[in-house]
Amino acid sequence: MDLFVSMFAATIVAATPLIFAALGELVVEKSGVLNLGIEGMMLVGAAFGVWAHFAGLPMIVALAAAVLTGAASSLLFGVLALTFMTNQYAAGLALAIFGTGVSAFIGRGFGSTPVDAIQPIHLPGLSDIPVIGEMFFQYDPLVYLSFVMFGIVSWFLYRTKAGLALRAIGESPDSAHAIGYEVIRIRYMAVMFGGAMAGLGGAYLSLVYTPLWVENMTAGRGWIALALVVFAAWRPIRVVLGAWLFGGMTILQLQGQAIGLNVPSELLSALPYLATIAVLVLISRNRQAMALDFPISLARPFRPKG
Repeated sequence: MDLFVSMFAATIVAATPLIFAALGELVVEKSGVLNLGIEGMMLVGAAFGVWAHFAGLPMIVALAAAVLTGAASSLLFGVLALTFMTNQYAAGLALAIFGTGVSAFIGRGFGSTPVDAIQPIHLPGLSDIPVIGEMFFQYDPLVYLSFVMFGIVSWFLYRTKAGLALRAIGESPDSAHAIGYEVIRIRYMAVMFGGAMAGLGGAYLSLVYTPLWVENMTAGRGWIALALVVFAAWRPIRVVLGAWLFGGMTILQLQGQAIGLNVPSELLSALPYLATIAVLVLISRNRQAMALDFPISLARPFRPKG
């Protein structure tokens, strides 16, 4: 039971940066834009969060710095893809490479220096409940924030007029423009929200999960977050479930190495990524289910007429 509880809690923590990044990308793609630069934005957020922390700023300011730099880097993508109508695939890949280089430059003086991590919250009464308290009430504030953001994104997309407008733009930007929606402005806002969430996910890695700066510390999580949106068929609840799946596989491979399973360590390290690929293959076989929420205008450029 102790092993199960510890693995459950570790899975929730490992999934948190993926939830942030994937929820942000979900909103971006619902607007009809495909941003492949999540990895770069997460790295920028991680680097600037550590930089702000070692500059002596409060932790809340360090997190804000990560969010703002993630949004700023996504704005660069927006200018290329939305204003100049550059190919979105190319612009996203360029952002991923750009973010990797910028983060390496910003974090070059902080390599492997420990960070005073954000500590879990102790909730009197709840945190002390055997098993239940350890499984649900002993996390840091950002874990709980990830659940709040899931609720906000779900509510926004399916319960608000603005969310309906965003989804309409992702389906048919020409029709949305014809009835008065400012397609480019709304897409810019969605792209910046996605960047902010990716920056927050990166900051979680460097300020909570690790906690220290290591070059390329995202280790492909940005690409996994991108895959999770497809795995989720563009539905928020499936994003969270997919993040837990990947987090569970990550913890499982760490536990396997710890207990000395007679399996090559390289194979164990690849287990989370292999599981993601396997799930994507299975999901993609059901094309009808994927088509239900697929944004029809995804990655298609739009130029207002008139």
